[in-house]
Amino acid sequence: MFGHLLDFSPRGWGRVWLWTGLGTLFCVAVALCVDSFSFSTFDAAALERALLTDLLLPIMLAGPLLFFFTARLRDLSIAHYELEILAATDSLTGLFNRRAFTDRVEAALQALSQTAPPPPGALLVLDVDNFKAINDRFGHDQGDAALRIIAAAIGTTLRPGDLLGRIGGEEFGIFLPRASQAQSQATAEAARQAVVNARFAPDDTPTRLSVSIGVATYAHTPNFDQLFRTADQQLYRAKQNGRNRVAISPVELPLRPLAA
Repeated sequence: MFGHLLDFSPRGWGRVWLWTGLGTLFCVAVALCVDSFSFSTFDAAALERALLTDLLLPIMLAGPLLFFFTARLRDLSIAHYELEILAATDSLTGLFNRRAFTDRVEAALQALSQTAPPPPGALLVLDVDNFKAINDRFGHDQGDAALRIIAAAIGTTLRPGDLLGRIGGEEFGIFLPRASQAQSQATAEAARQAVVNARFAPDDTPTRLSVSIGVATYAHTPNFDQLFRTADQQLYRAKQNGRNRVAISPVELPLRPLAA
């Protein structure tokens, strides 16, 4: 019930009440400090009035003003947070958009590279098979519905901490930190099968969905461009080999020239 009062984040009420209280106490302290030089000249009644004034005026004036301004700062923080989410989110599927997905993968790779030894992982690039035919046959509204169904199906196969984004019109990306090659292969196959099993019946016409998946595994924390290039090459191979399948390969770093 009172959890929101204990939220001291920039978007929480706890910070509003904290700064209102501390600011009011500061104003009371300043008023008392300023008037304290005259206290010795006051009789008892005058001293009592002065103390009440120094206490009540800051509470009645500073308190509401501080509350108003800190509450407005909270509103601005909430608005900024919502804009950040909006800028990072694909409006159709609710997943990370390409820029946000890329930024988060790059940040994760940078963080993981600081671990000794760096843990393995993988990047998966998934492309919806024959998506143009879905749009042509059923219309773009049903094509959008298919993308939402596919996004939801893929999401059921991921672990906490895995990243999923829509990185193109009918293309998705999955980043698997701390995943072995076997785990990456298993996740890719699970995602592929989840899409096949997803129910899609536009105009009461059951229609099978499928994705081709390219997987780039690593054991040396490459950069995002190296990962994506390898995953995209494997996606092309999966498409060439008949679609609705997984192709996997480790990232190969360019050879360093030998020292002279």
